[in-house]
Amino acid sequence: MITYDVKIRVWYKHTDQMGVVHHSNYICYYEEARSAFMRHIGTSYADMEARGVVMPILHVESDYRRSAYYDDELTVRISVSDVPKARFIANYEVFNSKGELLNTGSTTLGFLRKDNMRPCRAPQWFVDLLIANGLESDN
Repeated sequence: MITYDVKIRVWYKHTDQMGVVHHSNYICYYEEARSAFMRHIGTSYADMEARGVVMPILHVESDYRRSAYYDDELTVRISVSDVPKARFIANYEVFNSKGELLNTGSTTLGFLRKDNMRPCRAPQWFVDLLIANGLESDN
């Protein structure tokens, strides 16, 4: 398993009238964590697209346990435990600065060839990056 932590500061515009982070923003926090994770392992979504592969979201789950508030510093922990074949699954935990678990979630992304938008397998170079960064191969 690979884990990576990203710090996010809650902006005022992320909150509702009660001063609580609106539930939809957690999906954005997941995306920010995924993007930072990609850079951490040595690539980016822009690099993936330049190499001819796009990664659309196929499924999202999000469970809310506690509230986050304006100006809170959150830690979003992304975890990847499986070598992707046709789908890339990431799990998330969101903590406040006290270490309290606020939210858990997951995203499932697919791989499509950019030129024809048809499904494809995870590029081998991407799988190799994940393995080089500590993900255990199931081979």
